[in-house]
Amino acid sequence: MSYDRYVAICKPLHYGTLMDSRACATMAAAAWATGALFALLHTANTFSLPLCQGNAVDQFFCELPQILKLSCSESDYLREIGFIIISVLAVFGSFAFIVVSYVQIFRAVLRMPSEQGRHKAFSTCLPHLAVLSLFVITAFFANLKPPSVSSPSLDLVVSFLYSVVPPTLNPLIYSMRNQELRDAVRKMVPWSHFNRDKLFICLYN
Repeated sequence: MSYDRYVAICKPLHYGTLMDSRACATMAAAAWATGALFALLHTANTFSLPLCQGNAVDQFFCELPQILKLSCSESDYLREIGFIIISVLAVFGSFAFIVVSYVQIFRAVLRMPSEQGRHKAFSTCLPHLAVLSLFVITAFFANLKPPSVSSPSLDLVVSFLYSVVPPTLNPLIYSMRNQELRDAVRKMVPWSHFNRDKLFICLYN
């Protein structure tokens, strides 16, 4: 998304060649392959962990830090910590690339003479950047926070913020920018049957 916005705003004349179907498929495949690789490593190592403190986690899903609390194998524990650090570094590298892209985008947007053009560009980029920042910050905190600041309620809130909120907001951010989709939603929702006068009548009755 950040590279797409970067090309669209900073290199609009080359958008058709830089963001063709092959480039999109390559980036999507790289993202899926990387995610699948790290998921496979974590899953394989997690199944090899001997659990000596029960098998119940204080979470609504099997989050790695919660599973590690149940482990009684020091070597497997350290190996999983190593996998987590490598994963965090990979995510941080992607986040650094995204930040650099948005720095270039904001520099280009601020040089736009049209206020309407600046507003449109910011409204396109800022929601994506906000949700991404929420995901990265809360995921880093969930996996790298010291045990001294850990509590069941805090762990639950942080996990909810990075595992539920971004996937819920992403379809809205990516699709509701599409005018055709917004028009289709308006047609599906019969708001036209409720004008302001009828709304006030319903409220007061």
